[in-house]
Amino acid sequence: MINHSFTSFWLALSFYTRLPCPKNLDYSQLHRAAIYLPLIGYVVGGASAIVFYFAQFFWSQTVAILLALIAGILVTGAFHEDGFADVCDGFGGGYEKERILQIMKDSAIGVYGALGLGLLMALKITTLVSLPLEKLPIIFISAHSLSRLMPLFLMRFYDYARLENSKVQNAIFKPTHGELCFALICATLPLFFLPAIFWFLLLPLGFATLFLGRYFYQKIGGYTGDCLGATQQINETIFYLSVSALWKFI
Repeated sequence: MINHSFTSFWLALSFYTRLPCPKNLDYSQLHRAAIYLPLIGYVVGGASAIVFYFAQFFWSQTVAILLALIAGILVTGAFHEDGFADVCDGFGGGYEKERILQIMKDSAIGVYGALGLGLLMALKITTLVSLPLEKLPIIFISAHSLSRLMPLFLMRFYDYARLENSKVQNAIFKPTHGELCFALICATLPLFFLPAIFWFLLLPLGFATLFLGRYFYQKIGGYTGDCLGATQQINETIFYLSVSALWKFI
């Protein structure tokens, strides 16, 4: 059981990040690795937190935040940002299911994707600048962990939208309630290092995920890998916005 867990975690790390991992992993088990997404959030958020912590001694808070965001992107290879851009292009430029899926499968980025990414990054930076400098490291870790929890709910309650064979079929699985509880516990642990009021942040993240799930279902009958990436990015941004709003009451 322990060896299986370690193997699944390494599979998750190799699939969702660009970090060095053991070779000869059994990728036939990749579908079960998604349950470790919140732990991958620790890795990505931790990288951003470390870069921010050291960068703040040399540059302004804005520059340190930008470097921290860049660190997170480098660790993941813009894995989720790419999904967000594809969703912007697909749902912005397509109306029928087949056309939306076709656009999202295109590797080229369009106007909707470019604008969406630019506005998303601008929103992250301007929101993070308004937060207390000393709390940003744990905020990074919390945001990345919790935002990676939310796609698991789409995987649990909706079906994969592409009916034809796809290279991402191995990454598809429906987590059990027990696996979701495990992921939820992992994702919420960083909240213990923030004021208790921040547990209310689970509400906007939950509502956003519910809305996205229903929206994707109505448009394409389920989700794709790009939809999961977009869900992570949107929830990460909502987390920053919600923290900024709640901090006014502390």
